[in-house]
Amino acid sequence: MPENKKKPNPIDIHVGGRIRLRRNMLGLSQEKLGESLGITFQQIQKYEKGTNRVGASRLQAIASILEVPVAFFFEDAPGGPAAEGLSEESQTTYVVDFLSSTEGLRLNRAFVRISDPKVRAKIIDLVRALADEE
Repeated sequence: MPENKKKPNPIDIHVGGRIRLRRNMLGLSQEKLGESLGITFQQIQKYEKGTNRVGASRLQAIASILEVPVAFFFEDAPGGPAAEGLSEESQTTYVVDFLSSTEGLRLNRAFVRISDPKVRAKIIDLVRALADEE
């Protein structure tokens, strides 16, 4: 197998997915993130797919722009302590996929604008009750 056809490392895929998740949560385009870093949107695409590994200094810059600690990109990473006993199609993948969807983004953006913790708790209770009805 040629070197350039190598399968991406699962950690690189995970970190890329977390970059995409946070970028989408902030409503930031690949172009805008790339501009902020002085790179092309194509490079951002490669990072997000895990086909190109993100270097430490670049990851620090991305974390700063996306307003998260670097550790955010490694939360629930494959092979970590939380991953023991989980299938590859883990709960984390489901959550990332949902939050990357149009509905997930809209729901998340609206929910984080609710400042009253009691109202947020009632919304969670409502969603749970509706989910149990199905």
